[in-house]
Amino acid sequence: MGAVKSKRMPRAVREQQMMDAAVRTFGQRGYRAASMDEIAELAGVSKPLVYLYLNSKEDLFSACIRREAQSLLEAVRAGVDPGLPADAQLWAGLRAFFVHTAENPDAWSVLHRQARSHGEPFVSEVGSMRDEIVAFVTGLIGAAAREAHSDPALADRDVAGLAQALVGAAESLAGWANDTPDVSAREAAATLMNFAWAGLENLMHARPWTPPAD
Repeated sequence: MGAVKSKRMPRAVREQQMMDAAVRTFGQRGYRAASMDEIAELAGVSKPLVYLYLNSKEDLFSACIRREAQSLLEAVRAGVDPGLPADAQLWAGLRAFFVHTAENPDAWSVLHRQARSHGEPFVSEVGSMRDEIVAFVTGLIGAAAREAHSDPALADRDVAGLAQALVGAAESLAGWANDTPDVSAREAAATLMNFAWAGLENLMHARPWTPPAD
């Protein structure tokens, strides 16, 4: 009897397999050092097949950025229950962020280090993701202000600035946590929550810190 032919793998599954290999390679080796030969070997396919599916190294890297950015955004949004109090919502969002970046260190390296250090079009791809996260955090902080008092003291510009600062701190802390042994996602989230919430809570209750006169 002849050998039974194995079922052909669907294109979408094969493509994701290649991208998984690419994220791992780009994350660990860097964009410049990563080779299509290495990615193909890790994915268990031929290099021509990688080019056939994903065109070029630049296109492959851009596709990895888009996929991992969407995955991170979905994780953060899914982690927040809008029915919770403001501090619990912020805690949940931060924890979801740090859990995702800890569980996907190669993806975070692609988004936070590799993409930003190699210019366009990669910087724009990551910038779009960051804008969405900032907008989401802006909504959380705005909701906290409305919860604290019906006539929020925080101006829209102040809320937007706080969201930018919080996201920037989360990005830096995630890189540190991934590089530091024995720092859990919960610990990283608690560190940022302790750093940020005390200040935010004072602002919500009209107790801002005022800089001295020049």
